[in-house]
Amino acid sequence: MTRLYNNPADFREELIEGFVAAYGRLVRRVAGASGVMAVNAPQPGKVSLIIGGGSGHYPAFCGYVGPGLAAAAVMGNVFSAPSAEQVYRVTKAVVGDAGVLYSYGNYSGDVLNFDMAQMRCGDEGIDVRTVLVTDDVASAPSGREEERRGIAGDFYVFKLAGASAARGDSLDEVERLAIKANARTRSFGVAFAGCTLPGQREPLFTVAPGSMELGLGVHGEPGISTSHMRPAREVADLLLDTLLADVPDGAGHRVAVMMNGLGSTQYEELFVLYKDVHRRLLAEGLETHAPIVNEMVTSLDMAGCSLSLLWLDDELTPLLDAPCATPAYTMG
Repeated sequence: MTRLYNNPADFREELIEGFVAAYGRLVRRVAGASGVMAVNAPQPGKVSLIIGGGSGHYPAFCGYVGPGLAAAAVMGNVFSAPSAEQVYRVTKAVVGDAGVLYSYGNYSGDVLNFDMAQMRCGDEGIDVRTVLVTDDVASAPSGREEERRGIAGDFYVFKLAGASAARGDSLDEVERLAIKANARTRSFGVAFAGCTLPGQREPLFTVAPGSMELGLGVHGEPGISTSHMRPAREVADLLLDTLLADVPDGAGHRVAVMMNGLGSTQYEELFVLYKDVHRRLLAEGLETHAPIVNEMVTSLDMAGCSLSLLWLDDELTPLLDAPCATPAYTMG
């Protein structure tokens, strides 16, 4: 359960205050808004990438703000979308002369409020585009990818879009590459125990002993089905069977791989699981590139993990490898 808080109603504000105090060399608070911005934002001639969503998913979303990645992040309350007013204020703080790209997971509350902010900015002559992340294969079948949720694959879309913006690409190009990154990213997760909101004693869902939830969400939603617990090698096969049954069009043999912990799964366990994932990927004839085994998009104290694959090509690989410096992720 979540144990360290003062007043649960102040949880978001206090975490922002502490985050900025710890990482002031990279980020600063957006005045009058529930959000943070990179110390070098906005940059003349460069697109501003704005990401965001509810709190409770660290390092998403504020942890990915900094040079080379996102210009800013808007932070809602725990598992709640930020308001349209907050999105607008953050946008005004970091908008430059090259436009703005919003990118966030495909959840109805986020879509509604970001869209309202985008319309308001458009009325003021600010060019804002949106790329929704839809990587979760459990949330809609093949052929209805636009209905899928965004989970840990958020990171890959943010990273590639941020690298495109940092090198000075136009807004059209940053948008195109973010769309391409999203189209080539697939994720699937399992949960072993639910998460508990600050101030609450009971988890949002429970998992029976000896069972696991398949296809979980990251806002405390249970999975789409329940299965028996099994050894790590069989969990690895389950994750990969699901993802490799939904390979995107035009995919090659090179994949970026992310084994993501959801909040309370031990890193040692993730490495045991990744060993079997790596073995299986090689057996499938796939080349792994820049694997990540880490907590990248969490759900407070949920026990579980997700696996994401991004099918790379010669256009996307340099963006994934491009340098960035953020509180949660540094490259180069």
